[in-house]
Amino acid sequence: MNALMKMYGDQNFVILGFPCNQFGLQSPEENHETLNVLRCVRPGGGYTPQFPIFSKIEVNGDDENPLYAFLKESLPFVNPVVGDIKKLHWSPIKVNDVRWNFEKFLIGADGVPYRRFDLRCPSEAVEKHIAMLVKGSHGS
Repeated sequence: MNALMKMYGDQNFVILGFPCNQFGLQSPEENHETLNVLRCVRPGGGYTPQFPIFSKIEVNGDDENPLYAFLKESLPFVNPVVGDIKKLHWSPIKVNDVRWNFEKFLIGADGVPYRRFDLRCPSEAVEKHIAMLVKGSHGS
């Protein structure tokens, strides 16, 4: 994500990070600990995000954040496999739910959701769509 910010950060583009603990309970830290976890544990190695990281939210279930409810309604699921439901910590599980960490939503400068990417989608594919959107926004 830092590489994408470096490439496009000066072109009407920003990445927003929303931590979530609903996937295998992999993010149990408190909000004030998130940056240290990123720096020292995962991914570690002194990693510092070059984009805003928000407070932890729920992206699925009864308490899902309204932003994610909107994004999921606008851009249906991209992966037909739900996964191991014992590792999914929300209810009810719905077909358009975010399936795992690092699923991405690309939103145009006009606020309209553009595309949703599965966590396994190669960064190069995401970058191509960012380039198209950024280029398109220069013409408006």
